[in-house]
Amino acid sequence: MNKAVIYARYSSDTQTEQSIEGQLRVCQQYAKANNILIVGTYIDRAMTGTNDLRPDFQRMIKDSSKHQWDICPR
Repeated sequence: MNKAVIYARYSSDTQTEQSIEGQLRVCQQYAKANNILIVGTYIDRAMTGTNDLRPDFQRMIKDSSKHQWDICPR
């Protein structure tokens, strides 16, 4: 079984936590349908996607060196 993490983000204060919940739900459904074990989630709220200076994105990049997952579905 492949292992994966989920990275979810929304970009502005006009979007809500429901946006994150929806992203997580879709990714979890995909993982279940494709025999993928989700081993972690990384979430940045109200953060722009125009650069990589997002705390959980940076944490995910750092954690990737631990090789605890095989793939990162979006």
